[in-house]
Amino acid sequence: MRPSVLVGAVSVRGASMAPTLRDGDACLVWWGRAPRPGDVVVARLPAGRGLGVKRVAFGDQDGGWWLRSDNVGVGTDSAAFGMIDTADVLGRVVLRYWPRPAWFRNSA
Repeated sequence: MRPSVLVGAVSVRGASMAPTLRDGDACLVWWGRAPRPGDVVVARLPAGRGLGVKRVAFGDQDGGWWLRSDNVGVGTDSAAFGMIDTADVLGRVVLRYWPRPAWFRNSA
């Protein structure tokens, strides 16, 4: 199920996306935007792991996405759970607004 609003806010928890994002960073998310390699996204992680903020590494022909942590070895990413279905990629992080404002652009 997709959110009914187009833009929303999330708070980062943990160190898996450091140094790009740090624990406690507040980000603006564009819900429902199709991911591209290099994007930082909010995704529904499998096996009851909840939501996660990860970077899209690549996609496959079947609509799956390989997600990775920027901080290698910290947190859980596709190395542990495999490809994520497109329906589970909920939106793209477009802006960190607190505490260090920064726009996010595709870095692939």
